Amino acid sequence: GLGSNVGDREAQLRFAVTALKERDVLPWKSASLYWTQPRDVEDQPWFLNTAIEVRTLLEPSTLMEACLDVEKQAGRTRDVPKGPRSLDIDILIYQDRILDTPDLSIPHPRFRERRFVLAPLAELAPDLADPVSGLTMTQLLDLCVDESVVQRENKGLL
Repeated sequence: GLGSNVGDREAQLRFAVTALKERDVLPWKSASLYWTQPRDVEDQPWFLNTAIEVRTLLEPSTLMEACLDVEKQAGRTRDVPKGPRSLDIDILIYQDRILDTPDLSIPHPRFRERRFVLAPLAELAPDLADPVSGLTMTQLLDLCVDESVVQRENKGLL
């Protein structure tokens, strides 16, 4: 999952795709871009979000390190929890793996509750099953009670 709400949001997301390639993470497919209403901390600019499918031989912990490195390179700071960010990269699902460590949880623990994550995921991989619930991304989106605004653009990153 990719998101940005600081500066040129689309440029930040495109930077993420390029920077991930340099770290042996090959973007394969992209959902459309989505303008999304902030959640949790509502007094901040709207986000531009998307989901990408990648191909990599990196293990989840190494992939997470690569994602954090790309965020840092994009100027991401973590001053305000859930606050504005130049770039946010989340590992939402990694094949059918279930992982829960102090540093990393896969699937992402809150993705099922977030319309701004489920809308692009359901577009990208509608029949992909959540390894925990067994429900598809389309089913999870249909069941999502999050009523925040999610507006689809007619373009993606790839």
